[in-house]
Amino acid sequence: MITQWSYILNFLAYMAVTIPILAVGIFFFTITTPYKEFALIKEGAQTDDPKKMAAAKAAAHDLGGKIIGLAIVLASAVYHAVNLWDLVVWGLVGMVFQVIIFYLFEWVTPFKVVSEIPNGNVSVGIFASRLSVAAGLLMAALISY
Repeated sequence: MITQWSYILNFLAYMAVTIPILAVGIFFFTITTPYKEFALIKEGAQTDDPKKMAAAKAAAHDLGGKIIGLAIVLASAVYHAVNLWDLVVWGLVGMVFQVIIFYLFEWVTPFKVVSEIPNGNVSVGIFASRLSVAAGLLMAALISY
């Protein structure tokens, strides 16, 4: 058991860096969109209005996809990091690129994502979610190079 302590301490150190990066990522995602994801989700849970309920679902899909995408990047960064600073750098890169990809999606689509999600277009929220997960997978693979 004594030989395991270094592994346990390493686990705790990486977790102590990874969890705050994920939390900062969630905060960063919510301040870089013009709509308020948590407010939309809360309003959708406290009403019978179908439009607000749909907006909550769309926002939850969108934000959830970004979180999963960042978590995938962080998992790869933990695996490939040579030290904690390396993990921090790749976590920040993943965070920034999730936002860039969201706005590229906004730019290339014939509709405005930033208005469709608050208006309850669940399909757009799901599509944005899947795009964020795909981006996370690609970024995770790129970290290994």
